[in-house]
Amino acid sequence: MAPGRVVYAHWLSGFGNLLIIDHGKQYLSIYAYNQSLMRQVGDVVARGDEVARVGATGGQVEPGLYFELRHQGAPINPELWMR
Repeated sequence: MAPGRVVYAHWLSGFGNLLIIDHGKQYLSIYAYNQSLMRQVGDVVARGDEVARVGATGGQVEPGLYFELRHQGAPINPELWMR
C-alpha cells in the first residue's frame, strides 16, 4: 500500500466494515468485509501499516478481503501495483 489518508472508515451495507484510503492524484484503495478497522477518518497511513483485520462482515459467510483500487473513480487492475 502506498502512503495516504483514510477518508472513510465505517460500516457500509453489503461491504461490512469498510476502509477507503486516498493516495493522492485521484487514487483510492478500498478494503471491505473487515472484522475490525484499525484506523479512523483523517489518519495518515504509511506503507506496511496495519489498517484493518480481515473478517466476514457485510453478509460474507467466510473470512475474506475485498480489495479494490480506483483511479479517477474507475476501478483499475491491482496487479499493476502488486509488483
